[in-house]
Amino acid sequence: MPPFVQVRPEGVVICIKVQPRASKNAICEALGNELKVKITAPPVHSAANEALIRFLAETLGCPRSAVAIIRGQTSRHKQVLISGLSHEAIVRRLTNP
Repeated sequence: MPPFVQVRPEGVVICIKVQPRASKNAICEALGNELKVKITAPPVHSAANEALIRFLAETLGCPRSAVAIIRGQTSRHKQVLISGLSHEAIVRRLTNP
């Protein structure tokens, strides 16, 4: 299991480093214990957070309600909880988008 994935009773937590104002939404390489994700939205008025939730839901093929930021709402370093998917499915979809 990659170091950026944590399995918890309530779901799977992904540690993410967000790069806002990117040229396109993309999942990049792992940086230590975090997965780098580029988001086109700016980091104002929670636009980047909403864009991250929407992008992860589309990438993982799950509803947006299954994706929640549980830590780091105002930081580039975030923990995102994914409910309803196994950690194997999440890793497969994030590493082979």
